Amino acid sequence: MVSVLCRSFGLSNIELAQDIVSDTFLKASETWGLKGIPDRPKSWLYAVAKNGAKDHFKRADILRTKITPYLIYDYSVSEELEFSFSDHNLNDSLLLMMFTVCNPILSTDAQLSLGLRILCGFSIDEIANALLTSKSVINKRLVRAKEKFRQHKIKIDFPSPNAIENRLHIVLHMLYLLFNEGYYSTSVSEKIREDLCYEAMRLAHLLTQDKRTNTSTVNALLALFCFHSSRFEARLDNQGNQILYQDQNPEHWNHELIQKGEYYLNVSGKEQAFSRYHFEALIAFWHTRTNIEHEKKWQNILSLYDNLLALEHSPIITLNRTFALSKVKGKVAALNEAKKINLQGNPLYHSLLAELYTGLDKELQIIELQKAIAASKNKNDRLHLKKKLDNARK
Repeated sequence: MVSVLCRSFGLSNIELAQDIVSDTFLKASETWGLKGIPDRPKSWLYAVAKNGAKDHFKRADILRTKITPYLIYDYSVSEELEFSFSDHNLNDSLLLMMFTVCNPILSTDAQLSLGLRILCGFSIDEIANALLTSKSVINKRLVRAKEKFRQHKIKIDFPSPNAIENRLHIVLHMLYLLFNEGYYSTSVSEKIREDLCYEAMRLAHLLTQDKRTNTSTVNALLALFCFHSSRFEARLDNQGNQILYQDQNPEHWNHELIQKGEYYLNVSGKEQAFSRYHFEALIAFWHTRTNIEHEKKWQNILSLYDNLLALEHSPIITLNRTFALSKVKGKVAALNEAKKINLQGNPLYHSLLAELYTGLDKELQIIELQKAIAASKNKNDRLHLKKKLDNARK
């Protein structure tokens, strides 16, 4: 909705668009709470947003007089301002906005921050967690990014073919962060936020529907999302407690999503160039295999992690590889590698160390569990880790 409004009356007035949409949902929460949800809730929201926008411009003279220093007009104000919330215009505007916020006049970090805020609806805390920085840094990035868009009078428009290729990797990274926050939520009590994961999948699918953006890498990312989403129902028990991969019941996996993942993975292999998303999708694919020998399965996964690290080195990828290493070469070999990773203060790192120390050194296992609990911001994670700590102390 914000994308449609900005497309109609200018990206420089994005705060106005956000205010109109926020007011729309506020009215919905008030009205629907009293009268119930209407038969066509989407149409209700679109109508209220449209009327809200028109009301703003009926008072154009007052707005120009009182808010001129803060509101920049790059369009002709009209009481008959027209825009459409049709499915086609919504999707088209959203696609345009994805590439607009990834404009190279902004730094990569600013592009990601703005995209996560506008397109993904992340809170400042969630953006800070996703980009491993502070709230104050994110707030400054957002203010500067919007000011740059105003200064350069950036329009919401589709970039040239060369520019699409250059911006696409940022768009995909943004969707990857959106999915990750849903798949492994770090900032709320829920362990899984399926709404964020499915939104990332929807946006990725939208990219496959346009021939300009239907690339091998996009399909690989969508395959990765499908494989991970297929195990949602098996990851939590009836009380909302986490079930680790090795304890999940494969009968609870969504095999339709696994098949979709295989389809997109096959499509992604039509081009020879492999991205990190190809390797991650292949790793996720092997995690869905139940009819493969344990050793062969984990050897394949470890080999894929080696290829992924050769392509793009990161502490988190190294951390995940270390778990696969423990399955192939044992906990001692994995511990030697894990100690080389610089991720002190990361709850996943300390959780892995605790897992590797299990059965080898109870005292160090307890210390790492305590560190993991102290570092975790997710209520569900802390409860899960405390149960492990209680068991370790017995």
